[in-house]
Amino acid sequence: MRATFTPAARLHRPLEYAAALKGKRIARGALLVVTTPQHPPEDARTARLGLVIAKRYAARAVTRNAIKRVIREAFRARRQVLPARDYVFRLHSKVGPSTLSGLKKLVRSEADALLDRAMR
Repeated sequence: MRATFTPAARLHRPLEYAAALKGKRIARGALLVVTTPQHPPEDARTARLGLVIAKRYAARAVTRNAIKRVIREAFRARRQVLPARDYVFRLHSKVGPSTLSGLKKLVRSEADALLDRAMR
């Protein structure tokens, strides 16, 4: 089956984000934390992704957009095997000075590790 990232696989409304952020923390890494609602919606058919990448932790728009692209790609590749619930990735610490390619590798490895923990 082809891995896609359709609008049905994203969180759209602020209430959806609020429910997930108030819920339980699934996993935490050096840069990112993953949370999910306490009680997944009954009509959940697939895993959905939300991203909160704050400007105070990544000042440059290029950095924030690169982080989002890498997390979306990691999620897209594993969406079919994840449990059907909402996942919100939140940046929780400042991004240190590094090259963009180095940052992408770091974020990808962390996102993969966090998604592995989320599948347990």
